[in-house]
Amino acid sequence: MRAFRIFHRAVARGAVAALALGLTLLAGLAVVSTRNTARVAAEIAATERISEQWSQVFLRISIEYEQLVDFVRADDAVGRAPLIASIGSAEENLRWINAHGGRKDALQAQMLQNTYFGYSYTLRGLVDADERGDRRQVLLDAEQASLSASALRKQAAANVARNSLEIGTALSETQERSRNLQFAVLAISGLDLALVLFCALVLLRYQRSTERQARESRHRATHDGLTTVPNRHLLAERTEAALAAADRDGTIVGLLLLDLNKFKEVNDTLGHHAGDVLLCKVADRLIAAARRGDTVARLGGDEFAVLLPGLTSADDLLTIGHRMLAAVSGLADIEDVPVDVSVSIGATLYPSPSTNAAELLRFADIAMYTAKRGHLGVALYNPAADDHTPERLSVLGELRRAIEVGELELHYQPKVGATTRELNGVESLVRWRHPTRGLIAPDQFIPVAEENGLMLPLTDAILAMALAQHRVWSADRLVLPVAVNAGSACLLDEGFPARVAEQLRAHSVAPAQLTIEITETAMVTDPARATSVLTALRALGVRISIDDFGTGYSSMSYLHTMPLDELKIDRQFTARIFSTDNGAAIVAAIVQLAHASALDVVVEGVEDERSLVVIAGMGCELAQGYHICKPLPADEVPAWAQRWQADGLPQLADLST
Repeated sequence: MRAFRIFHRAVARGAVAALALGLTLLAGLAVVSTRNTARVAAEIAATERISEQWSQVFLRISIEYEQLVDFVRADDAVGRAPLIASIGSAEENLRWINAHGGRKDALQAQMLQNTYFGYSYTLRGLVDADERGDRRQVLLDAEQASLSASALRKQAAANVARNSLEIGTALSETQERSRNLQFAVLAISGLDLALVLFCALVLLRYQRSTERQARESRHRATHDGLTTVPNRHLLAERTEAALAAADRDGTIVGLLLLDLNKFKEVNDTLGHHAGDVLLCKVADRLIAAARRGDTVARLGGDEFAVLLPGLTSADDLLTIGHRMLAAVSGLADIEDVPVDVSVSIGATLYPSPSTNAAELLRFADIAMYTAKRGHLGVALYNPAADDHTPERLSVLGELRRAIEVGELELHYQPKVGATTRELNGVESLVRWRHPTRGLIAPDQFIPVAEENGLMLPLTDAILAMALAQHRVWSADRLVLPVAVNAGSACLLDEGFPARVAEQLRAHSVAPAQLTIEITETAMVTDPARATSVLTALRALGVRISIDDFGTGYSSMSYLHTMPLDELKIDRQFTARIFSTDNGAAIVAAIVQLAHASALDVVVEGVEDERSLVVIAGMGCELAQGYHICKPLPADEVPAWAQRWQADGLPQLADLST
């Protein structure tokens, strides 16, 4: 194809060059023709002037001859006067021809001048003889002059004829050259016309090719190269147009944002080509389910969007959203492998709650993540639940700085034996001592850290502070094992165990004094990698605890396959021990399950003595809650521990904090 384009380009350039050459030849011929015509015209004009002089010579000699005849016949001086006045009248013309004529005419003029001189001499002799009255001599001279005049006239006439012939020949030659030039002009003009037509065809074809390339470039710039559906750029254009139409017509515009679930697994398992095939199938399904006038677009990766103009209500949006969900979901044959396709869909509307195109896309994105986290399929954007605010963005920036400059601090909540009431250790709970906002609770910044990749540096900072504090307490002969919470990012980071080992060495803390608490969600994200990281931690001697058990959706098989030491029952189950009929039975069942897996049990949310007695009766090893102690600053823990050990009784918490 490239060689074909090069060939046509060379032909077009050759045609243009030939056309330029043809036009140059035409211009050259025009110049040659003009110069030749001017030259011939000048030559003819000069010849005509010479011919005119020869004609004057012939005429004057003829007049002299006629006057000679009259002179011989005249009988008075009046009749003889004209001849006397005209003798030598042709000499001026002969001198002009001799001076201005060509070589041939000058030679002829010299020859005729000699004869004419003799002729004039004879006439003067005749006049002298007449004055003497010598009639006989007059007649003799008249006869001789007559013969000379006849010869002179013949020579003059011959030169006139010769010049006329030369003029005719020049005219004939000029006409012949003009015909040749005309033929050449016609031939070159025809060739130039053909070249002009050819160039016009080339230009027309080039214009069409350029327009086609422009359309193709426009299509490539506005459509996804893989699925061929509109891309983010074209979606933005159509969104602006749809919003303008909605403002004009008083209608509603909806936007669905779709994200494939477990798309990474398809890429990792079957390869990226299989992932591309899946994306194309999803695009086809969306197009088939869309209405006329809807825009299905791919935003990038595994994200698609559907722009829905002309809606009347949120119910319309949700109805179409569920139709899209049903159309996309289901099995897809990807390279002979059946793949279960599922998506999470976020939905929102314009003009409310979205007020512009940017908000429409942002709110749909927030709703999509809501659907993904809650496994809802389709989720409508809820402004009341939107925590993606400028304040939250500000928290993100300030949190990075807080980690670096040390604005974080730890509070510690004790854990005691459920039956022995002995102090067993503390759980580290992070707080943020903001320079202007005061003490910020973890629920206001931990989600921000999880969603924006700050959990690793945050956990590293908490671990360092907890181990440093453990070292301080140990120096004061207060040995308190510490527990540190680790999010899913830590369990997916294969370098996390090495950093834990480094911190243990740096603070001279025995690994058994550290418990890493993880959540069920962290295990579900990538069980294989989580198991590898936990195994490496266990190999160090660090204890592993699964936190908030029962609130997630993990398989119970994890209790057997994961390297765990401890299970913590979430506070919501503790609160139901007395408030529901089966609350105590559920807690007892979890305790039995944990013991069957050789795990110790920690019960959170112990708020009163009765709950502490009941869980002790169930065989729980440890208890944690406000009935025992609220989270304390590090400097208050030693005094509390001393009082607890001295009294052997739980210290009631200040529930107002």
